[in-house]
Amino acid sequence: MLEKTTRMNYLYDFYQSLLTPKQRSYMSLYYLDDYSLGEIAEEYEVSRQAVYDNIKRTEAMLEEYEEKLLLLQKFQERNKLIAQIKELLTEENPSKQTIGEAIAELEKLD
Repeated sequence: MLEKTTRMNYLYDFYQSLLTPKQRSYMSLYYLDDYSLGEIAEEYEVSRQAVYDNIKRTEAMLEEYEEKLLLLQKFQERNKLIAQIKELLTEENPSKQTIGEAIAELEKLD
């Protein structure tokens, strides 16, 4: 569950501008502020089922956006390559070729 929450938080960060204000609000309350479905329903004066349906539809939309735009995937790959470069630079005699290859991979992501 924590892994899904983390993924949704990242997807929300990347794609929130593509959501409606209502979708942003529900997702923010549910995933960022840790509100329950009942608390969100009470605040918006709708049923828990309506909140649940909206959140599930929004999650599917965020996954669809990621499938097409790959912003999260590129972010994760970029972070991995940066960590790899940093690690190489801390070695006593880092291989320039290996560092160059990592930098080339990093450039490909943009």
